[in-house]
Amino acid sequence: MTAHDDETEALIERARGGDAAAAEALLGRYRKRLKQMITARLDRRLAARLDPSDVVQEVLSDAHRNLADYLERRPLPFYPWLRQLAAERLVKLHQRHLYAKKRSAAREEPGMLALPEESAVLLASRLIAPMSSPSRQLLRKELCDRVQAALAALPERDREILALRYLEQLSTAEIAAILGISESGVKSRHVRALERLRGLLDDDLQEDRP
Repeated sequence: MTAHDDETEALIERARGGDAAAAEALLGRYRKRLKQMITARLDRRLAARLDPSDVVQEVLSDAHRNLADYLERRPLPFYPWLRQLAAERLVKLHQRHLYAKKRSAAREEPGMLALPEESAVLLASRLIAPMSSPSRQLLRKELCDRVQAALAALPERDREILALRYLEQLSTAEIAAILGISESGVKSRHVRALERLRGLLDDDLQEDRP
């Protein structure tokens, strides 16, 4: 357990004892992570209407209303619980603004959320080795485009495990809690997703060869 985790646990115990300041501090310490997650998952068609900071505030308000129940039951580690509230809020926002006359935006598996194009580009860039020299920038851009195309061809569950790990930069334990599987299951899915991604990239490169 990290020092950050120890501090969170200490705040949880104080909040369970009725310390209102500890409850506020507990919610506030994850504001930045929530904003990064919401920014990465918010459909860009909503960008002109919805500020991620406003969505974060709504999520924290939801969390504050449900904090007593959470502290009593502790169904998930604290950040995965907050992220679950954020995911539910995002699904409702997408349904209200984009999918009102279409099928539900909710996914069949827990933790699944849409990945906007800009976030897919960022994920692709994080999956390739850094190439910073000017002479290799064109190659890096081409490789990023190939990785993005391969990501789009992956099964949704594979793409999601990579997004959680490399885009949201969650720990194995956090991903396990979010997806409702074991940590060993997360590791297996992660390895399989990378193998499938490499396979798609290999197939793509072979098609380019004369």
